[in-house]
Amino acid sequence: MADTTINGIHARQILDSRGRPTVEVDVVLASGAAGRASVPSGASTGRNEAHELRDGDPAWYLGQGVGRAVANVRERLAPAVIGRRAEDQRGIDDLMRALDGTADLSTLGANAVLGVSLAVCRAAAAAAGQPLYRRIAELAGAAPPVMPRPMVNILSGGLHAGRGMDLQDFLAIPLGAGSYAEALHMMIRLRAAASDVAARRGLPVLLADEGGLSPGLPSVEAALDLMMESIAAAGFEAGRQVGIAIDAAASGLFARSGHYELRRAGLSLGSAEMVAAMEGWVRLYPIVSIEDALHDEDWDHWPALTARLPQVQIVGDDLFATSPQRIARGIRQRAANCALIKLNQNGTLSGTLEAVATARAGGFATIVSARSGETEDSFIADLAVGTAAGQIKIGSLRSSERLSKYNQLLRIEEESGAPYAGDPQPLAARRQPAM
Repeated sequence: MADTTINGIHARQILDSRGRPTVEVDVVLASGAAGRASVPSGASTGRNEAHELRDGDPAWYLGQGVGRAVANVRERLAPAVIGRRAEDQRGIDDLMRALDGTADLSTLGANAVLGVSLAVCRAAAAAAGQPLYRRIAELAGAAPPVMPRPMVNILSGGLHAGRGMDLQDFLAIPLGAGSYAEALHMMIRLRAAASDVAARRGLPVLLADEGGLSPGLPSVEAALDLMMESIAAAGFEAGRQVGIAIDAAASGLFARSGHYELRRAGLSLGSAEMVAAMEGWVRLYPIVSIEDALHDEDWDHWPALTARLPQVQIVGDDLFATSPQRIARGIRQRAANCALIKLNQNGTLSGTLEAVATARAGGFATIVSARSGETEDSFIADLAVGTAAGQIKIGSLRSSERLSKYNQLLRIEEESGAPYAGDPQPLAARRQPAM
């Protein structure tokens, strides 16, 4: 068996998809096997996420540099981790958390800790001569690997597109596809159709942070109508072949007044009114998933939203922040029925796997998700398969930092023969609004 003793750790500053610095880490084992990982960064970040350490020096990358995080890998984490065996993922992750000494990893930086955590996992997989998703499956102790159903960003607003629309993202979900490859082809057709429809209408076709179109529409209904028109133009039936998902990113809409401010639409809504608005959109459109419909501490109203929309996947992102403790609270209060899983919200691979296990034990669905600031690292593709998460949210079908993950899933499907999660009960088509 290859010697998995960690011999060397090196970190560097690289650039993410928005041209901002991020951390990349290399881990080398005594056998010569190695692993490399880079850390994503969010734009719409919740207050409960693990802490991303930035330098704050305006003369260096406009304050966005990660030199301190890189130095922490080299000077604090590497001396402690070198000599450990790479297969001891939990032990290494726990050691790094203890070295940091804070719940949110604010001393050393979650971007420093996560980079080491993921690179160690890759190195262990390389030493064992196994695909990364199989190593993750061993660590997760979950069901056999499953190919996830993609949720694809089509239209963007919020912080992903300069507040060009009130809600952050409108996504498409392929319903009833027989394989990941078929689902991807469906979404390619739909993404192209949406671009054509927007161009015919004279709307902007500029790209947002995650590669979605940024048409700057004045209301949620206008965006949903464009989604419906695009689905039809691609030759699909809305509600049967393609469903719509919304990411409201409502924490960014919540004002000191205690209301959700939809400024483009000229609306100021209380929590109960926000729930009613979501209910109204679901009645009119084939919406199958809603993420972050309310802000991350609006615990009083999340259960009402979930109860009133039992046929819809209600997703907590900022609400849960990939925290096992917050997910457990959501399960107890029935505050959602699905948890979004983001590695850098948690800060370690082991903690992220614990969040997945907590959600699964409570009967929640899971979605592995990218961030708006991504790199070409395809780790989350293997994470989604290895944890049998069932769903993945990467962004749109544009730009190498997104396509690297979509393409990795094609390779995994070909190599693994893993079954496709799919959607066994596609929703019946609902009444469509007039165009």
